[in-house]
Amino acid sequence: MLSFLGLHVAGRDTAVYSGSVIDVFARVGISEEAVRSTLTRMVGRGLLTRHRRGRRVYFRLTTRAAEVLADGKRRIWQTGAVNRDWDGHWTLVGFSLPDSRRSDRHDLRSRLVWAGFGPLQNGLWIAPGVKDSTALTALTGDLGDHVNVFIAQHTKPTESADLVRRAFDVEAIATRYHAFLSRWETPSPLPALPDELARQLVLHTDWLQLVRQDPHLPAEHLAPDWPAIRAEQLFHRLATRYQETAGALATEVLDEIPVP
Repeated sequence: MLSFLGLHVAGRDTAVYSGSVIDVFARVGISEEAVRSTLTRMVGRGLLTRHRRGRRVYFRLTTRAAEVLADGKRRIWQTGAVNRDWDGHWTLVGFSLPDSRRSDRHDLRSRLVWAGFGPLQNGLWIAPGVKDSTALTALTGDLGDHVNVFIAQHTKPTESADLVRRAFDVEAIATRYHAFLSRWETPSPLPALPDELARQLVLHTDWLQLVRQDPHLPAEHLAPDWPAIRAEQLFHRLATRYQETAGALATEVLDEIPVP
């Protein structure tokens, strides 16, 4: 759903009819019930608002959703698959939350993963580079004294390569990129899908799942043939190939109303 909204709804002062969203997702085998349930959950989480016109229900992105999609867009198009500019600094987040705040602890860990952090040891997560202070404030939310944030460099006997190995599952990251290449590096990817709107949606979803799980590790600690490089080049080629045709199909399918 985030891929769809980012591609065909974000940046426009419109709301989109739920029935046309259902039509789009039917192309990739997702049921009407699943689409409606997802839209309802996104309203509950403050990502969408409902608007009625007659008997039809339309959904519009909130400011929060627009920020989430803008962050995803930056990760996809600007961050790049390999961190070649690392200066040796790490951002550290230490936290200790009581069992009464177990759900907050789980949410914080999920946000840390999304932000490129890995668990170095119990209650201490690290990410390469200096993270933006505004983003870190949003990341830690209202946890206050339960969370501490530092910028640091390693020193002997600790080695940065060891930090990468201990905090991040490099083999698992590489495996995910190889799986992406196996799925998409063919003359005609996913021939069972009906059209390029469907292929575009699955392509962007696959890639977004990859980049949101990639901590953007320093290139100096990765293999010279790191598969993310080839996977990123493939994604860009296919995204460009699908863009025009998929956009035209989406324009035909989507029923939108202006909502300033």
